Amino acid sequence: MRRPTRDQAIALAGVFQACQLVDNLARTGSIPVDQLNVEINSLLEQNPESTEAVFSYGEHNAAHNLEIGVEAIQQLFRDKYKNRRPDTLRYVIGVMHLQRKVGKDKAMLQQIGQGIERAKMQAEHFSLSHDNVIANIADVYQKTISTQRFRIQVSGQANHLQQTSVANRVRCLLFAAIRAAILWQQLGGRRWHFFVFRSHLLKHLEAFQQERR
Repeated sequence: MRRPTRDQAIALAGVFQACQLVDNLARTGSIPVDQLNVEINSLLEQNPESTEAVFSYGEHNAAHNLEIGVEAIQQLFRDKYKNRRPDTLRYVIGVMHLQRKVGKDKAMLQQIGQGIERAKMQAEHFSLSHDNVIANIADVYQKTISTQRFRIQVSGQANHLQQTSVANRVRCLLFAAIRAAILWQQLGGRRWHFFVFRSHLLKHLEAFQQERR
């Protein structure tokens, strides 16, 4: 069995971060715009030069931008007896399941790719977190991933989740999580790595943290 690589650990941090932000948004109704921008940028980055390039945005590198995801994994893996992020972990498991389903549907992947390309062009005209861009990406999500029989049930404050702007951002974050999960799988990541190679993943992430700038 091959041990997880540094790139796999980075992609996994991307999955956990997007899912943690879903939980934050569903509970509070908002997340910082810079965090949202990192996620939208990762979704629109379809031909990256490296794994880190997917999560590099603005003035900061991937190690800085994925701090929330890295900390979420560290807390989960080190706290063996008490999961303080039950909804985040549930979203991660759901995202991994959807990633496998979507990855087998070539027609859906093509439809997603075309939709993301349109959103990318729109973002160049407006901005990454502009309401029109968010709504466009959320619409692509609804017309593709939301048509799957399995759906991720998001828990949180109903008064937040009933707002169109919040619901659209949740869809965008789940989309970004699935994109990171696809990357994780393409790099050779597997679910059983969580159980067999936790210590190796943690070592990669600890070293990755030291690169923040």
